Amino acid sequence: MAYSPAIVVNQVCKAFSLPHERIVTLKGALLKALRGRSGKDTFVALKGVSFSVQPGEVLGIIGANGSGKSTLLSMIARIYLPTSGQVTTRGRVCALLGLGAGMNPELSGRDNVFLNAALYGLRRQQVEARYGAIADFSELGDFMLAPMRTYSSGMFTRLAFAVAVHLDPDILLLDEVLAVGDEHFSRKCSEKLVEIRSSGATIVLVSHQLRQVAQLCPRAIWLHHGEMMMDGPTDQVAEAYVSKCG
Repeated sequence: MAYSPAIVVNQVCKAFSLPHERIVTLKGALLKALRGRSGKDTFVALKGVSFSVQPGEVLGIIGANGSGKSTLLSMIARIYLPTSGQVTTRGRVCALLGLGAGMNPELSGRDNVFLNAALYGLRRQQVEARYGAIADFSELGDFMLAPMRTYSSGMFTRLAFAVAVHLDPDILLLDEVLAVGDEHFSRKCSEKLVEIRSSGATIVLVSHQLRQVAQLCPRAIWLHHGEMMMDGPTDQVAEAYVSKCG
């Protein structure tokens, strides 16, 4: 049986406008006039990227810093809109794209669970039914009642991940979040991702840890300066990436 893709990225380009430099000298003004504006005021983060992801698939995205990985994830999450091309998704998208994103550091961990879940459209009764599982998974104990400004980066990640994976996402987007925290929690997260995948959810994972990508993702995409260099089995993509970029 053929299924409609959970994610379709079609010839997507993304350019960001850069702030104009402040001209404080006559020499600077002359240099700016001589070089003109050709391409100097924009940064092209993605260049004609296309791929699709099927329901239940786990896709890894690898590449050096500045290759466009986080930008791509942000576009799938609808945080950014493409300059050209199209991104379509099917179902509820939950994203962990930055440490503490969607969390208020002045609120307690418990209050942030309800706040974060509300951002994804869950009613309070639905969150209350999940709260015990979220708190248990995070292993934060009494810290759930403490302001999140008192949390370490690892504690932030524990809670953010616990919330996201208990919201029944159709698509789960993860940007380097498994790199923060101890080995025990990282292993626990990996096991939870396998469980989520078995439920039919789609997972897209950005990570610099190639071993982690190889363990979790049968398929990977390699981005380089905004261009998609390769899309295929993770071991082959990782080998090509390492041979070129070290």
